[in-house]
Parts: sequence; structure tokens; C-alpha cells
Amino acid sequence: MSDLAFTVPLWVWAAVTVGICVMLAVDLVAHRDNHVIGFKEAAVWSSVWIAIGLGFGLVLWAWQGSEVSSTYYAGYLIEKALSIDNVFVFALVFSFFAVPDAYQHKILFWGVLGALAARLVFIFIGAELLEVFFWTAYLFGAFLIWTGYKMAVSKDEEVHPDRNPVVRLVRKLIPTDPGFHGDRFFIRVNGRRVATLLFVALVAIEATDLIFAIDSVAAVLAITTNTFLVWTANAFAVLGLRSLYFCLAGLLRRFAYLHYGLAVLLAFAGVKLILSETPVGKLPIPLTLGVIAATITVSIAWSLIATRGRPADTAQQPVGEGTAGETGKPSAAPAAPRSAAGRRGPRSKDAP
Repeated sequence: MSDLAFTVPLWVWAAVTVGICVMLAVDLVAHRDNHVIGFKEAAVWSSVWIAIGLGFGLVLWAWQGSEVSSTYYAGYLIEKALSIDNVFVFALVFSFFAVPDAYQHKILFWGVLGALAARLVFIFIGAELLEVFFWTAYLFGAFLIWTGYKMAVSKDEEVHPDRNPVVRLVRKLIPTDPGFHGDRFFIRVNGRRVATLLFVALVAIEATDLIFAIDSVAAVLAITTNTFLVWTANAFAVLGLRSLYFCLAGLLRRFAYLHYGLAVLLAFAGVKLILSETPVGKLPIPLTLGVIAATITVSIAWSLIATRGRPADTAQQPVGEGTAGETGKPSAAPAAPRSAAGRRGPRSKDAP
């Protein structure tokens, strides 16, 4: 599979990775006091992360030229769009387990770390498979097209985070307390180490993100198999995921038709990946950028126009008002918002 080829010195890999770790550390220090993150603070941090992601593209432009930079931007945009789907699932999990607002940012921080680790593994495995076995492009392409189709046609299916096989396995292997105990993931009860409900919610976030990691990495590999570009596009898009959640948490119901746009992007990435191994070859990056930008713009505009005048989320408590006490019981039980894949979470109930 022919693709962009340029030498990335080991020290550049190390510098970028260290830089990402430093930014994660800064994000952790900024929110170490478990305060509730409001819209204004989240919007400022989101702007910072987006500016950094866009700025890295300019660095690539100065270093390797416009084609490399444009390829990065294409990957970054599709990753940023797909990350909105993560936000819907985060809201579903938090609503289901009634996670207090003050502790949500801690789960998201560790969730982002897990997301980056999973994507790094999938990137190298996926890129190597595409380079060695040309027919894997057809498999990945078909997978993306199927995922896009399922996203477009899925109805209001209920999703139960506590039924996730990974969550159920953790509960079988690790003794679990049915409540929250501050921001701690583990406590000691009668001398025995016990996981709190906060840890169970973190496991649910990590387990569901594995599916998103596969989708998103495959989508960017359809644009380029250059591991450095795929990694940086994923990393800089995921870095702002936590702030993005707190920005959009109260607006999720306004994105009623966004899942159609995401479905189109996944299907387009699948077709692009399949065509790369045919006489047609890889589609031009300017065309790819245009399709991504137009799809995101149209789907968001369509959603906002269609839901004009509708309250942002009348069934869900806004970010900034706690939904549960230390016992882990929801105070009044909102329904989780519809996800970008067309799913609706269960009516909230007593946390397990």
C-alpha cells in the first residue's frame, strides 16, 4: 500500500510523546481539586487543546510540506468528529452509574490515558497489517462501511453498561463496594482491598472506548498508514476529549442527526481504504479534507436547525449540579442522552 514516506527520527517520536505526557500532566494538575468543571472553563481548555492540535499541523507544514500537513489535518478532523460519539457514551455511563459531577473529570483523565494506549497499539498493528498484507485493506474497509451502516440505521436501542463483558468480569474478579467513596477507586473494608463504584464506571468507560479505538484508528489508516501521522492525529484529537465532554454535556440532544454524518465519514473512509488497493489508488488529500469538512458542517448544521428552540437537555441535570451522593444512589434519575450511534441509554436506576 503506497503512502507518504518520510523519516521521523527517534528523538522526534520521543519529543512528541513526552510533550503529550506533559500536557496530560498539566491537565491533571489543573483539575486536581475535584471541583465541578463548568462550561466556561471547559470551553477555554477545549480551545487550548484544539489550538495545540491545529498548531502541530503548522509545524508539520514547515517541516515536511503541505501534503504531510494536509494529511495530518484530514486525520485530525475525522478523529475530532468521531470523538463526539465518545462524549455521548461518556454521558450514558455517567448517568447510568450516577457518577457525581465532581469526580467525572478524574474518570475521564484515566479514560483518556487508556484511550491513547489502546490507539497506539492498534496503530502499529493496523499499519503493519496493511503494509504486509494488501488484502487487509478490503477487510478494514468493509468493517468501516458496515460500522457506518449500523450507525446510520440503528434505532433507540438500550445500552446497559453493567452488562459489558469486561465490567462483569471485573466484578467477578474484584470485590466491589456498591457506592462512591470520594474520588478513590479502591478502599479497604475489614482489611480487604475493595473497588468502589467509581472504578467500575472507569472500567465501563475504558471497555466501551475499545470499540471507538478500533473504528477511529481504522478510519485514519484509510487516510494514511504513516504511523507518526496516525498517532499524532489520534493523540491530539483525544487530548481534548475531557474538556469536550464538559463543553457538550448540556447540548447533546441538539446533535440529533450528527450520527448520520459520522456514518458517512466511516463509510467514506472504508471506500477510500478499499480503493487504495485498486487501480483507482488513494483519493487526493484535498478531496478527503473537503468531504470530511463538508460532512461535519452539514450534519451539525442540520442538527442545530432541526432542534432549534428545543432545550439542550431537559431530562438531564446540567453539568455543575451533582447527580449522586456518596452512596452512589441517583437523586432523581435522568435518562441518558441519545448517542451518536442512535442509541438511548436506560432510564437511570439505583446504581449497582
